[in-house]
Amino acid sequence: MKLFLLATLASVPVHAATIAMEDQSQLQPVARSTAAAQFQPPQESELPDNAYGKLVKQGYALFVDTKRLAPQFVGNGLNCSNCHLDQGRLANSAPLWGAYPMYPAYRKKNDKVNTFAERLQGCFQFSMNGGTPPAADSPEITALSVYAYWLSSKAPLGVDLPGRGYPDVPTPAKGYDLAQGAEVYKGQCAVCHGAEGQGQKVGDSYVMPPLWGKDSYNWGAGMHRINTAASFIKHNMPLGKGGSLSDQQAWDVAAYVNRHERPQDPRLVEGSVEKTRLKFHANDGINLYGQTVDGVLIGQGIR
Repeated sequence: MKLFLLATLASVPVHAATIAMEDQSQLQPVARSTAAAQFQPPQESELPDNAYGKLVKQGYALFVDTKRLAPQFVGNGLNCSNCHLDQGRLANSAPLWGAYPMYPAYRKKNDKVNTFAERLQGCFQFSMNGGTPPAADSPEITALSVYAYWLSSKAPLGVDLPGRGYPDVPTPAKGYDLAQGAEVYKGQCAVCHGAEGQGQKVGDSYVMPPLWGKDSYNWGAGMHRINTAASFIKHNMPLGKGGSLSDQQAWDVAAYVNRHERPQDPRLVEGSVEKTRLKFHANDGINLYGQTVDGVLIGQGIR
């Protein structure tokens, strides 16, 4: 799919006339199942030339250029498309067409049934480190929801399609190795994300996202789980070479990335990392929040 030309956003703030984002449409996921390969979201050429089509384009623009178009709701340097590749289309990269038809859904994270709008709000709060997220009926959430609906408009409702989410990568028998993860990072990741995980910028905008530090996802984001990050990395990284790392390498480098500090979990309980670990992290996959590594308490946060 070629990139949309950015339409004038009637209800979403715009700070420049055009967007120049990396085209990820050449990317292919690793080990697609036949069913996943068969499902194809609609193409730009199928959009109607009316108010609906315009709103889909607004949602697309926000999705790929979130930091610039919704700066009041983004507290780091990320865009939605950093975790959902190929403009939210790519199988095994949490595509929007696999997510939208599965909501409303219960989420253990907040112990309630969430609407899709609430799921998007969580992304702003945690992955985008945005503090107070947009209101459920805001122009931003509306546009993103319409874009997700359009991508999934040919998908069956309530069916867990192959390619949805980040498919699990089994935990290696010997666990993860931080030292080996550092070597994988140096050899496979640093060229894009920087030796210190700082990402790469052109002007004030990131063209390669930071993986830790003040401009990355916070300690409440799903990607802070080593198992989640390993699944994303295995299927999608290095960019354009998904599947080239072994399961062990994916786990090692995910652990290495997530041993570094990042913004604090906004759910911090009484200023205590330990209380926050017990309430939110102790049973949330495999993560290092609240643990001591090489004599340093992980999860203290960074500003």
